[in-house]
Amino acid sequence: MFDASLLNAVITALLALSGWEVIAALLGIGYVVLAAKESQWCWPLAFISTLIYTVLFWEGLPMQSLLNFYYMGMAVYGYVLWRKQDDVNDNLASHIHSWGALKQLQFIAIGTILTYAVGLYLTQSASSHSPYLDAGVMVFSILNTWLMVKKVLQTWLYWIVIDVAAIVLYAQNGYYATVVMYALYLVLAIIGFISWRKQIHP
Repeated sequence: MFDASLLNAVITALLALSGWEVIAALLGIGYVVLAAKESQWCWPLAFISTLIYTVLFWEGLPMQSLLNFYYMGMAVYGYVLWRKQDDVNDNLASHIHSWGALKQLQFIAIGTILTYAVGLYLTQSASSHSPYLDAGVMVFSILNTWLMVKKVLQTWLYWIVIDVAAIVLYAQNGYYATVVMYALYLVLAIIGFISWRKQIHP
């Protein structure tokens, strides 16, 4: 049965969206599209998007604010590194590589331990509305951004899991444009994995 009150609530929420949030979300989508194509210009878009999110998330989701501040630095590093690789070798596919099971288990173990530690701190300090989810998205995103810069194939698989968690987190906290962005991220992560995998396994 159609629920008119639910539709009205969604419309009201969409109309209340911050213009800055929408801009940041659109730039974030552009970043993932260009990253999947291995374009170094993904990083300038990421820098501007994360700058906006750093300010937006400062109250209510402090770990997401710090995460986006970290993204800003990684955007600069990623641009410099990818540009350097491009200058050395036009075939960027040669830099994509895959991780073995042991490295992936270490990655997950480290991320889980850090998530628990940060989540415990947020719970005790009552500084986050969703402490463990906030912590998990932050920790694994930080670790996984490093894999993205280093062009580890599995980064896209980890993004799929992170994106699902982020969708839940932002929906709980009313960031609906960001929910849409992460839903698109989810699709683009699948496309990114297929694209990178084809380049190292034609």
